[in-house]
Amino acid sequence: MDKLFVPRELIAEILAHCKECYPYEACGILAGQFGVSKKIYKIKNIEKSSVSYMMEPGEQFTVMKEMREQGLEMTAIYHSHPVSSAYPSPKDVSLAFYQDSVYVIVSLVNDEPLIKAFEIKDDIIKEIEIIYS
Repeated sequence: MDKLFVPRELIAEILAHCKECYPYEACGILAGQFGVSKKIYKIKNIEKSSVSYMMEPGEQFTVMKEMREQGLEMTAIYHSHPVSSAYPSPKDVSLAFYQDSVYVIVSLVNDEPLIKAFEIKDDIIKEIEIIYS
């Protein structure tokens, strides 16, 4: 996937979620079809950490089931970096199990949050363009 299409209202929801969880990392899933995100699922970070996240397994299972029932696919996994840049950490790369998904990272280091998207396959990181619709 070369581009990720995300409606501006979903971007606003992601930013709000990341700010709510600060100083800890926020995490969640974007769902849609054909690379176009249509829905956000905010998932609890059970690690309560400013440098890592682990989605609450029960919530993640429920979300995956609901997406399947609604004919949606996971278009992206998002999480925040409260104390670092919008670039995958070594841990992010090691935990990138969904190779068909895009990974969205929101950096909260500066006054203005920075959002970037990446494809992570076989430890190779490639930045993906986010198209705001």
